[in-house]
Amino acid sequence: MDALIQQIKLENNLCKYYPKGENGNPPYPLSVMLRVHCLQLLYNLNDPAMEDALYGIESTRRFTGLHLFDRLPDESTIRCFRLLLEPYKLSQVIFDTVNTQLKQQDLLTREA
Repeated sequence: MDALIQQIKLENNLCKYYPKGENGNPPYPLSVMLRVHCLQLLYNLNDPAMEDALYGIESTRRFTGLHLFDRLPDESTIRCFRLLLEPYKLSQVIFDTVNTQLKQQDLLTREA
């Protein structure tokens, strides 16, 4: 996945909408939450299932850059990130960007 998806293009689309952490707990890095969201899209996981995957599947943590001893995003954090994307239709932008990058390498994903 790391070799297939150009993360920086996706982050550039989202950074102006992502919280800076001026109030409350510091947010997870945008790169982490973006990778979590990409996994949700690619594997059609709901928020609780994504949280479970982060705890239970080493490859998901490795892709997101997290470790089991790190603070892992819970389902409400994952949901908040997804809800942040919705008003700006950024989830579709992410999906389209990833699809474009994969098509350039003769690969394809489809929404379920």
